[in-house]
Amino acid sequence: MAGSTPRVLIVSGPSGSGKSTLVQNLHGVPGLTFSISSTTRPRRLTESPGKCYDFITEAEFKRRIDSGEFLEYAQVFGRHWYGTPRKQLDDARRAGLDLVLEIDVQGARQVKQKLPEAIAIFIVPPSRQDLERRLRSRGQDADEAIARRLEGARQEIASSAEYDFVVVNDDLERASDELRAIAVASRCRRRDNDERLRKILESFGGS
Repeated sequence: MAGSTPRVLIVSGPSGSGKSTLVQNLHGVPGLTFSISSTTRPRRLTESPGKCYDFITEAEFKRRIDSGEFLEYAQVFGRHWYGTPRKQLDDARRAGLDLVLEIDVQGARQVKQKLPEAIAIFIVPPSRQDLERRLRSRGQDADEAIARRLEGARQEIASSAEYDFVVVNDDLERASDELRAIAVASRCRRRDNDERLRKILESFGGS
């Protein structure tokens, strides 16, 4: 990606769609860096602080909102807050790396308003039945919470027209290949390579 402008890749999808696993499978693609979101939700036993999330108090989260430290933020299901520190974008640009954001639909809209050139990718399950099966297999939510997540998924999928790409996660290997292909192909967009093309044209003696 030498000579091209670092870009932002947004990956969204309903809870249980498998987006976190797909994003994890992007780690082998050179030139990418991955944002660590801040959240007020409790840390799960399987999670390490600072690896997947930066776990902070609600008071600290609101302080960061007031001081403008977030690129985007949202309260999910009226409970816990999630946000992307603006520093993640600044660090990625200084390093010349593409930044991958795994964020929800609310956050994606905020980022696209601020960065219209960001590439938005929506991950969907193959069906409602499949999503419900995945949510129940986690063993983390009561029936009421699962029903709320399914309704949220319906609303989010209905808004997928706002996204540039859609990946149906009915086969993990194929979906991972598609997401990697999007990440790599996005670097070839002409508008992101204008400066590089100008220099190549100059080498021909043109302008």
